[in-house]
Amino acid sequence: MKKGNKYGVHRVIEPEVALPQPAKKISNDMEIYDNEILIDVKALNIDSASFTQLMDEAGGNLEKVKTKILAIVEEKGKMQNPITGSGGMLIGEVEKIGVLLKDKIDLEEGDKIATLVSLSLTPLKIDKILDIKPEIERVEINGKAILFESGIYAKLPDDIPNNLALAVLDVAGAPAQTAKLVKEGNSVLVLGATGKSGLLCCYEAKKRAGSGGRIIGIGRNEARAEFLNNTGLCDEVIIAPVSNPLDVLNKTLVANSGAEVDISINCLSIPNTEMSSILPVKDGGIVYFFSMATSFTKAALGAEGVGKDVTMIIGNGYSKGHAELALNILRESKMLRRIFEKKYV
Repeated sequence: MKKGNKYGVHRVIEPEVALPQPAKKISNDMEIYDNEILIDVKALNIDSASFTQLMDEAGGNLEKVKTKILAIVEEKGKMQNPITGSGGMLIGEVEKIGVLLKDKIDLEEGDKIATLVSLSLTPLKIDKILDIKPEIERVEINGKAILFESGIYAKLPDDIPNNLALAVLDVAGAPAQTAKLVKEGNSVLVLGATGKSGLLCCYEAKKRAGSGGRIIGIGRNEARAEFLNNTGLCDEVIIAPVSNPLDVLNKTLVANSGAEVDISINCLSIPNTEMSSILPVKDGGIVYFFSMATSFTKAALGAEGVGKDVTMIIGNGYSKGHAELALNILRESKMLRRIFEKKYV
């Protein structure tokens, strides 16, 4: 077998000095190097911001979405949306393990895994798209993928169905980072609270903030607000257009007894919500952008423009132990498990 680089730079075609994620094109030749894992792919979970963009561009036409996905992978060697820059993740079975890794990892051929690194850096070859499930942003395929030596993964658990595990692992970084950020007694605003990452963040925030904290969720309409209220995950639920920061601020103040919140968490899949995340947070507070639609420029200049001294955190999809933490939420909460099973199984 050919010798490979730990971070996969041996796969980069253009530009040669890049790492696989920012590279314009990588090799998706499925002959593995000595430090790679070959995966027989069953399904892709497309990043929410990316899938929303693809659907909007295609006018909701799934055949056009299929064509676009195939074109992206053909051109780039990976599934990286050229507009959002984001990818997603996949599930599949281990088909072959490079000789350098055989004694270093806890995997065997035939193991079912979910990759916990982005499709935006994963060499991918799609033979056929079998189905697209737009309601859960999933693309079922016949295809292969490569996991680098540095790539992280999770074995799919026996007690949680594969589709359900994939849905949760896709956003595992969000509740894990929430667990680190939220402290006893904190007030927390969650934008995009009714989506899968939002629900997990609300659960973890409520758990960490305790009885002295206050979790405020935003629903985009009456129906979503009622749904969120019924979960019991939020102490207050407000209805506000997330593209209107002043409305979000005013309604947050009412929900938080006139005070700005300690932390806001942005789990949205749409752009132009930076200021709605920043404005309601007190000086010295934290703004956590899990959304891949976030603009660093808009966030940085926007906070400066309104004189907000807040710590802004980019939503790193990886945090040590994030996979187990996210799966454990479904084991702990029967209510959330029912909600996720209804949508993803």
